[in-house]
Amino acid sequence: MLGLDTNLLVRYFAQDDRAQSAAANRAFAALSKTAPGFISLIVLCELVWVLEDVYAMRKPKLVEILRTLLESDELMIESKPLAWQAYRRFSEASLDFSDALIVEIGSNAGCTHTLTLDKAAAKTAGFTLLKA
Repeated sequence: MLGLDTNLLVRYFAQDDRAQSAAANRAFAALSKTAPGFISLIVLCELVWVLEDVYAMRKPKLVEILRTLLESDELMIESKPLAWQAYRRFSEASLDFSDALIVEIGSNAGCTHTLTLDKAAAKTAGFTLLKA
């Protein structure tokens, strides 16, 4: 198993640098069920941040990319059940993927809710607004 970094995933999905994208494509083509690539939760968060902020990808495309990664037999995703829960929350709510993951990780750890100062996030189940 090989760990996959955010920049490799960005080049694979953005296809914006001829040499680096070709290298990322080769790396993905070499993955298999018996020799999978590993993607950590932080890499998933960074991937969404970069594709959204730098490449201006919209949420429907980000949802599609996350689903592709989560459904792949050639990838092992860290805490895959949590990633799926965050994916569902992200796809259904007006919420960043990282915020969705924060709530799901907290819930899995036994948190009744997650305190936040972010008014937008606080509108989502699992968050509670802490008044300043």
